Amino acid sequence: MTTSRAEAEIQQFVASTPKSKSLQDEAAQYLPGGSSRGTAYFAPYPTFVDHAKGHYVYDVDGNRYLDFMINATTHIMGHAHPEIVEVLQEQAERGNSFSGPTEAQVRLAKNLCERVPSLETVRFTNSGTEGTMMAIRGARAFTGKHKIAKFEGGYHGSHEYVSVSVRPAAEDLGPDATIPVPEHPGQPPSITEDVITLPYNDLATSERIIREHGDELACVIMEVVSSSFGYLEGDEDFLRGMRAVTEELGIVLIFDEVQSFRVSPGGAQEMFGVIPDMTTFGKIIGGGMPVGAWGGRRDIMALFDPSEGAPLAHAGTFNANPMTMVAGEVVMNHLTPDVYERMNALGETLRAKLRAVFDELEVPAQVTGVASLFGIHFTDKEIVDYRSALSSDGDMTKALFTGLLNEGILIQTGGAGALNTLTTDEEVDALVDGYKAGGARGVR
Repeated sequence: MTTSRAEAEIQQFVASTPKSKSLQDEAAQYLPGGSSRGTAYFAPYPTFVDHAKGHYVYDVDGNRYLDFMINATTHIMGHAHPEIVEVLQEQAERGNSFSGPTEAQVRLAKNLCERVPSLETVRFTNSGTEGTMMAIRGARAFTGKHKIAKFEGGYHGSHEYVSVSVRPAAEDLGPDATIPVPEHPGQPPSITEDVITLPYNDLATSERIIREHGDELACVIMEVVSSSFGYLEGDEDFLRGMRAVTEELGIVLIFDEVQSFRVSPGGAQEMFGVIPDMTTFGKIIGGGMPVGAWGGRRDIMALFDPSEGAPLAHAGTFNANPMTMVAGEVVMNHLTPDVYERMNALGETLRAKLRAVFDELEVPAQVTGVASLFGIHFTDKEIVDYRSALSSDGDMTKALFTGLLNEGILIQTGGAGALNTLTTDEEVDALVDGYKAGGARGVR
């Protein structure tokens, strides 16, 4: 990649998005950085969306983008799916939120509990962040212990105790071992005392650290398919080892399936055959509406049961609101085993074709991902954990992202993306051709 080539891609983007630029300038007067969502921003400014339909997003300048970002994997049935639109319209006429429960909440909860191996009971929230926060709270109350363990580079939302070693710079990493690194200035010093960090896919080291702190650890929280590493799947022996050591020591194992739940009817835990004590959810279970959830063993979840005078309160004005519940129910009913099989096969085809493209371009790159998820890393190193993912050339990733935008294709700024149920071989080939055209321009 040359600087002039990257600059040329940015100039082309700016020339085609004048209304987005104007809106960004206005938004920056009232919102820090012009946004309420950090991941929605990219340099020099984000495209402002006008509407979306099916596999495409349309910006305020009239540009159309084939969407593989799909709101961070959320829109697994594409944008504005007619069945979802229909139930939302019907529910809006009946009321969009109430102070009491609805039948739709029961139906969606039953659907999830019947699908997910670890789920005996479940509670709904409005974000994945809330889901992981409440799962950790439950684990602490259940075990009577206060420390938690997470993996270096793992993202589990924005609450305090998981905002540790999420995206630390290489120079801040422990040279010989994982160390807790606060993610934000001003975090309490106790954070680094109460959070233990582990190396992903390294069973021997992780088990040793867990045993050292076993008497104090309430839980281990982890993604089976790591969203921060381009949807890298955990090694099966590593996953089974995490289950074995936590079970032996009475530590609650929490699987964060906010994104990985889309890989099979029962999520990544079903795909890999490793069953945690608790699971957190978000994204696809809300049909595009704000959503989060957590659930698991009945004895742990009983701590949130108000009918039994449980010690843990869980409130939320919009928890299990009927708009989210009916939209989520449509998605869950739509995602049959046949739908997963077709979508996941296309994901495998895409990853193979992307590898062939980079071989053809003689660009050192790794393609990660599983099922309908994919990730790109510009490095010749095998991606196994956060530290190997850090070896990827960030400038090339940015240039690739902008080059694809100029080809009418939207992926995540970090080079990852997801398919949806509307994806066919045609969209897969369009993405591959986009890499050959805009992508090749950006990375050469």
